[in-house]
Amino acid sequence: MFQWCCLAFCLVCCSSFSFAATQKPHIVMIVADDLGWDDVSFHGSNQIPTPGIDYLANNGIILNNYYVQPVCTPTRSCFMTGRYPIHTGLQNGVIMGWAPYGLGLDEKTLPQYLKELGYSTHGIGKWHLGFYKPDYTPTYRGFDSYFGLWTGKEDYYSHIDDEYHGYIGYDLNDGMKEVARDYQGQYGTELFTSKAIDVIKAQAMKNVNTSLFLYLAHQAVHSANPSAPLQAPQHLIDQFSHIDNKQRRIYAAMATSLDQSVTNITAALKSNGLWNNTVIIFTTDNGGPAYSDYNVACNWPLRGRKATLWEGGVRGVACVHSPLISEKNSKRVSMDLMHATDWLPTIVRLAGGNAEHMKPANKTLDGFDMWDTISKGADSPRTEILHNIDGKHAALRVGDFKLLVGQGNNTWYPMPTVRLEAETPIPGAVVRCGDRPSGVRDCDATKSPCLFNISADPCEFSDLSLKEPDVVERLMRRLDAYKETVVPSRNKALDPKSNPKLHGGDWVPWE
Repeated sequence: MFQWCCLAFCLVCCSSFSFAATQKPHIVMIVADDLGWDDVSFHGSNQIPTPGIDYLANNGIILNNYYVQPVCTPTRSCFMTGRYPIHTGLQNGVIMGWAPYGLGLDEKTLPQYLKELGYSTHGIGKWHLGFYKPDYTPTYRGFDSYFGLWTGKEDYYSHIDDEYHGYIGYDLNDGMKEVARDYQGQYGTELFTSKAIDVIKAQAMKNVNTSLFLYLAHQAVHSANPSAPLQAPQHLIDQFSHIDNKQRRIYAAMATSLDQSVTNITAALKSNGLWNNTVIIFTTDNGGPAYSDYNVACNWPLRGRKATLWEGGVRGVACVHSPLISEKNSKRVSMDLMHATDWLPTIVRLAGGNAEHMKPANKTLDGFDMWDTISKGADSPRTEILHNIDGKHAALRVGDFKLLVGQGNNTWYPMPTVRLEAETPIPGAVVRCGDRPSGVRDCDATKSPCLFNISADPCEFSDLSLKEPDVVERLMRRLDAYKETVVPSRNKALDPKSNPKLHGGDWVPWE
């Protein structure tokens, strides 16, 4: 009887995952900011080589039917809660530095789930989920440590955030312990990478039974302040002297620094003995701001850009890599539908928990556990995605079809003119649409709903709303059902007490 029980126990433990028996997997989540669809070479970009990111993508799983929110704060709320922004009140734009609100304190965050499962949780980089009170800052939301900025952007060297209304202050913090003043002049992407490597080295010195969750949320390639929006080390800029457009040249250098960060994190995991038991997630937070926000990201051939509900705004660059995924299930492109809310239940599953069982009783999860889909190629449990509902603007994907309501700015922004020879990407990783066919119907979503078959028409060339009125009606009913669940926006007006002039020139909690 004793032997049978031992055998049964071993079978149960060994059948779920191929993880080391004595330790849960380390989980490293690297978030890029405003990275365009065409700004990684594994998607076919032959202007900006990204070998570090490509290594993860081409040897892992490329998520080519993966969606995020149109702007920063809403997507980060999805990562942290597994819930749509319409259910957390963060569906309307981003949290400004002077705004007295944040992700609700009644929301349970990803690091809080992982702390319950015995993880060491460390965050680095951009938070952007509120800080007007200490309780809203990362180390009060489940992170053991957090080094980075609380606002949405800053100068890459001085770490000063110049917000609208003339509110200007220094924003670099080591949790709530201190304003981190000793890093002025250090380039942000390199600084955050160095801090992440310090965390990895410290983890390697810990007890073998302790597992790490590292959340590295880069500012790159988001613009800095309007006075100097695109910034990168000069030696990287010099590598792109063949690009005539000066802004695009600097942007390429920023993306290169981001890519070098991924390379260095990968190397640190290997050299410190963590690599074989690590899952790395790489994702952007939204589409690239093509010729907007003082930026020159490229989403070609997708339509639209950051802050829109077109594919260029919400279809995100992402991949997953892990030695824990069998070789036969790696090196592939997944076209399974996936959304930013799915990371929380997926990561909690990886950590040995069940998010549905661990969530607050009064909350619903909008995300799905995607680990079998990612690691084994199982069919996605997700069949639809609510892109957002924000006033008159809304979009919904159900199966192959996408419905847009009220969305303007329907431009296709051109690809850069200078292209280099590049390696051939994995088949299926590159979206190719060719020229827009003549005679296809376009529509103005600000006047009437637009309908696209995204699987057949990923570049949103041809509106099908007149050909498929039944589909439009069905998706409008589904959208109306979501509207019934919308909670009020948490957005608040400027609070004069937030002015850094009142706090020693720093962006810090003011209540």
